[in-house]
Amino acid sequence: MPTDKTSTRGPSGSRPLEHPGREEIRLADVLHALADPMRLRVVRTLAAAEGELNCADIELPVSKSTCTHHFRVLREHGVIQQFYRGTAKMNRLRTADLEELFPGLIDGVLRAADLQARRLGEE
Repeated sequence: MPTDKTSTRGPSGSRPLEHPGREEIRLADVLHALADPMRLRVVRTLAAAEGELNCADIELPVSKSTCTHHFRVLREHGVIQQFYRGTAKMNRLRTADLEELFPGLIDGVLRAADLQARRLGEE
């Protein structure tokens, strides 16, 4: 049974990371991934960077293994793409895929998260 999963292999030839294909991404999965405050922080950081960031460039107040878990959930649910550049694991939002599938969702979530952060004095 063929799947729509894609793998991204870094330029160094390091092992590929599996990502759901665009047509496999489901709204409930994306919302689940975004519901966690740490994962939402990752998405906000990547959106503000407007490009790709190394995992180490995204500071989270949790253990390294918990960070790994959060990045994996975001990747497996189609929110981010991860790939290796040398030994660094790079991350970028799947903005085009998410916008095509769920128009306005990511922008709306990011706006709401910014408003909440201001309201709660978290910025």
